[in-house]
Amino acid sequence: MPGISRRSLFIASAVGAAGALLPAGSRSASAASARAASTTAAACTGSYRAEYHFTVPDQWMNDPQRPVWIDGEYHYYYLYNPDYSTGGTAAGTAWRLATSTDLVSFTDRGIAVPKDTTPNGDVWSGSAVVDTGNTAGFGAGAVIVLATMAPGDGAQAQYLYYSTDGGRTFTNHGTAPVLPNPGVRDFRDPKVIRDEERGRWVMALAENDKVGFYHSADLKSWTYVGGFIKGGIGVLECPDLFRIRAADGTWKWVLGVSANGKGSGLPSTYAYWTGSFDGTTFTPDLSDPQWLDHGWDWYAAVTFEKRDAGGTLDPAARYAIGWLNHWDYANTTPTIECDGFNGTDSIVREVTLKRATDGTYHLASQPVAGLDAHVARTVDLGDLEVSGSRLLDYTGTAYELTTEITWDQLTGAGLQLRRSSDGGRHIDAGIYGDYAFVNRGYTVSPDSTGRWQESRSPFDGSAGTVRLRILVDRTSIEMFVDDGRYVHSTEVFPDPADTGLALFTIDGTAVFRNTVIREFAV
Repeated sequence: MPGISRRSLFIASAVGAAGALLPAGSRSASAASARAASTTAAACTGSYRAEYHFTVPDQWMNDPQRPVWIDGEYHYYYLYNPDYSTGGTAAGTAWRLATSTDLVSFTDRGIAVPKDTTPNGDVWSGSAVVDTGNTAGFGAGAVIVLATMAPGDGAQAQYLYYSTDGGRTFTNHGTAPVLPNPGVRDFRDPKVIRDEERGRWVMALAENDKVGFYHSADLKSWTYVGGFIKGGIGVLECPDLFRIRAADGTWKWVLGVSANGKGSGLPSTYAYWTGSFDGTTFTPDLSDPQWLDHGWDWYAAVTFEKRDAGGTLDPAARYAIGWLNHWDYANTTPTIECDGFNGTDSIVREVTLKRATDGTYHLASQPVAGLDAHVARTVDLGDLEVSGSRLLDYTGTAYELTTEITWDQLTGAGLQLRRSSDGGRHIDAGIYGDYAFVNRGYTVSPDSTGRWQESRSPFDGSAGTVRLRILVDRTSIEMFVDDGRYVHSTEVFPDPADTGLALFTIDGTAVFRNTVIREFAV
C-alpha cells in the first residue's frame, strides 16, 4: 500500500468510441483542456465531496465491511485510517461505523474496532455476524467480528473481536488468532455466514488464487474443509458467499471475489459465479466468472441481506456497496487537499438474480430504492431527438439521469456529462457498436498511464433501443444499462465549474425518450 504523496492529477489522451465525436486533430486539444482542468482543480475552487454518495468524514477509507442488521438499522463498518495525513496508508486501519435505516443517509458512530490496542497492530478486512444463538459464549445477540491482522512477522491470520452493546464498540478476544496462518503469504478477508441447515458457521477466506472454506461450531476454532481455485484474474480478495432466489423460483448460491483482471482484459472489480454449495464445496455453473461491475472503480465490494423496516428478510434480493477507488491510484484525488478526506463509496445497489434466454443466470443491479425519498428536484425533459450533438439547457454536478434511447440505424449514442463551457472536457457514456461504455479520457482522471480510461461491456444494438440510468456525483459516474445487467462505476475528477450536459449520436438519428433528471438532498 503506497504512502501519501502530494495530490497529482493526470489526464491521458482520449481513446475509444467517444473520440469519434471530435474532428480529426482535436484530440490533443481536448487533452490540453483537461490538463488545464488539473490546474484549476489544484486551486480548490469548489468542493469535491460527493453530494449523495457515502464519504468518510475525514482522513482515509478503503474496504467496505458487510453491513449487518441490528435493532432496526444497518450497521455499516468500513476500514478507516485516522492517521492517513501523517502516516499514509502504511499507518494502518481500524473499523469505523456508520448506521442507516435507508442506506442513503448515514449517521457516523466513530471507531468501533480500534487499531493498535494489541501487539497485532491494525485491523484489516473481515466480517461481522450477530451470534443470536450464543455459540461463541459472549451472550445471545453478541456481535462477533472476524478480521485479518498481520503482526510483526507479517503473517496474515484471523482474529476475533466481540461486542455486547449492539455492535457499537468491540473488545479483542485475546491476542492469539482463531485461525493461524498455515505458512502462506495471502491468507485474509474472512467472510463468515451461518449454515443453519447444518448447525455451523462457514468461512470463505482469500488465499491468493483460491477461496478456502472453513467450518466452526463456535466462531473460535476453525477447520479447513476445501477450496475453490481460479487463476488468471489476479490475486483474489474480499470473498463473498450467499444464497439468492430468482423470480422463477430457482435458488442459486453465489461466490464472489474482488479481483484485478486488467492484465487479462477483464474488469478489476467484483467477479462472481452462480452455482451450488453443499456446505463444504462450491460447484460453479460455468468455469469463467461474470462481473457485477464493468467500470474501473468498484473494488472490495460486499453484498448483504435486504430487510424491510420490521427486519423481515427478502430471499430474492440483496444489497451491495463498493469502494469507488482502485489501488493503482488510491492516493490520487483532489479530495484530500480540498476537503480533508480520501474515501467515497458507490451508491448502495439492490441485486437480484435473473434468468437469461439461454437458461443461464446472472446478477442485475439497480440503485437502492431509498434514493426516491431524497429527491429534491425533478427536471422532466421529455423526448429529445438528436442527430449529431445537442447541448441541453441544464447544469449540475450531482444528479441522476434516466432515458431510453431508440433508433432505426446508427453507430453510437450517449451523453456528455460534466461538460465544460467550451465543450473540451466531459465524460462520455453510452453505446457504440457492440458495447456500452463510459469514457473518462476527456476530463481529469486518476489514471496516469492513459490505459484505463474507457470501460466496456457487451451490448446488442440490433434491438434499436437501450435504457440508461446514470448517477453523476462530484467525483464519480455510475451507469446502469437496461435492467442493470451491466454497470460501470468510474472515479473522475471534473473541475467543479464543469456542469454542462449534452446528448450525441454517431452516424444516425436517435430519440432520447422520457429523459428525466433528479437531484437529491441527503
